[in-house]
Amino acid sequence: MSLKEKLQEDWKVSMKNKDKLRASTITMAKAAVLQSEKVDNRTLDDEEIIEVLSREVKRRKEAVAEFEKANRQDLVDQTNSEIEILLEYLPKQLTQEEIADIVQQVIYETGANSIKDMGKVMSLAMTRLKGRADGSLVSLLVKQNLS
Repeated sequence: MSLKEKLQEDWKVSMKNKDKLRASTITMAKAAVLQSEKVDNRTLDDEEIIEVLSREVKRRKEAVAEFEKANRQDLVDQTNSEIEILLEYLPKQLTQEEIADIVQQVIYETGANSIKDMGKVMSLAMTRLKGRADGSLVSLLVKQNLS
């Protein structure tokens, strides 16, 4: 079953179970996928759908930060619940230690020894970590290791 089909099936189940939060979150995810398909004028494969869902998670994490600044705990809780639902469709996220190990391995392989080599390290690290790690965390770890 493709990821798109899984979203559709889970949406149907959540509608039958009257789980409004899950249904609305999946609806927003499906809309984001559909929007990307319309922009590219083609059907997305599972890997591309994972990228779209990762972007949605990132947007929601940014929204949580804004809601916390505005002291809107109700919106923080709702958005965190949406993030949890979306994470069910993404590959298991690596721990910070696992990401740090991969970053160090990439630095060793590329022979990087200064911050000037960050682009080289980031491009290789992100291809290995695609969908399993947040880019800002990877960037932070690369900077720490190259400084």
